Amino acid sequence: MKSRTGVLLASMMFLEYLIWGAWYVTMGTYMNEYLHASGVEIGAAYGALAIATMISPFFVGLVADRYFAAQKIMGVLHLVGALLLFLATKMDNSSHFYWVILGYALLYMPTIALSNSIAFSQMTDPGKQFPWIRVFGTLGWIVAGLVIGQLDIEKTSATFYLAAGVSALLGLLSFFLPNTPPKAQTGDASAAMGTEAFVLFKERPYLIFFVAAILVCIPLSFYYGFANTFLNEIHFENAASKMTLGQVSEAIFILAIPFLFNRIGVKKMLLMGMTAWILRYLFFAYGDVGAGSWMLFTGIILHGICYDFFFVTGYMYTEKKAGDKIKNAAQGLFTFATYGVGMFIGTWFSGYTVDKYKMGETHDWQSIWYVPAYIALAVVIYFILFFKEKKTVASN
Repeated sequence: MKSRTGVLLASMMFLEYLIWGAWYVTMGTYMNEYLHASGVEIGAAYGALAIATMISPFFVGLVADRYFAAQKIMGVLHLVGALLLFLATKMDNSSHFYWVILGYALLYMPTIALSNSIAFSQMTDPGKQFPWIRVFGTLGWIVAGLVIGQLDIEKTSATFYLAAGVSALLGLLSFFLPNTPPKAQTGDASAAMGTEAFVLFKERPYLIFFVAAILVCIPLSFYYGFANTFLNEIHFENAASKMTLGQVSEAIFILAIPFLFNRIGVKKMLLMGMTAWILRYLFFAYGDVGAGSWMLFTGIILHGICYDFFFVTGYMYTEKKAGDKIKNAAQGLFTFATYGVGMFIGTWFSGYTVDKYKMGETHDWQSIWYVPAYIALAVVIYFILFFKEKKTVASN
């Protein structure tokens, strides 16, 4: 891969995730402060991305991949997306805001797969080259949080202006990315959905894991949708900037996965990830901005274990179980089930829970954080009791 191509791909990944990090983390806080939205309304807005995740495989697999050069369609999607992010700032009630965010999510989510496709098409050794390109996406998310926190704009519409500006920039840059022509017109709706991978459910361990993956998205939704709102409500200074420690943790812990996966086995890896969710929410429940601030920081930093040890390990486990023939379908199905179905359920339930424990203009956050902790504990117990994998899976 030429150095110029590497720079373009790294810039693409950096901007792709800077956009997401700029508006997604603080959207709940913005809706709470400016739109006076309920927890259910905030949850629904985050659920819009889950809906888009379920729909985007059809768009990418049946339309974008078959008829358009990936870099061109990505450019158009980001340019139109910039307009919708700007339009979101003009909405003065939650209902109108929701439909704009849903429209934007339907445009943005396909660009994740498209950006990966563009990157992979230029690589001679994806296994070695892709991680070095993808890490710039994590850096983009971190930079978004640092900028928002330092400018103290996380409660304002300026976060959407920032995301819109970067989206427009990436839209223009996309037309200068390496050409990635459309693929041959093969495949059908079942391939785009990943239904070919249903054969994996014949193996009981994978079915148990798959159900756990959907269920663990419920506590995940509490963090994505309401952690920033919680930290701002308890006056945790520069919350958006400090939350980037979670991405730093994610980048560090992901390096440990290949070593641990082959030594302690998939079950222990997954259990470590789920147990970290329990600890995170207990730290949030008892943390404060005084002597207990270390608990808040620990809860944020645990993101690396929470995400990497369950979801990244889950993708690796799915890859091993599927094999070459259906691995793409299997990964698509896993994403559809977790970030689609699981997150859709989780965003609604987390919003309902936050509303239940609202007290005037504030919330009973301790009671709120108990809920995802209990759910994560139940998933851990379920997993310990029923998941029994052959030792050879972890040692291959």
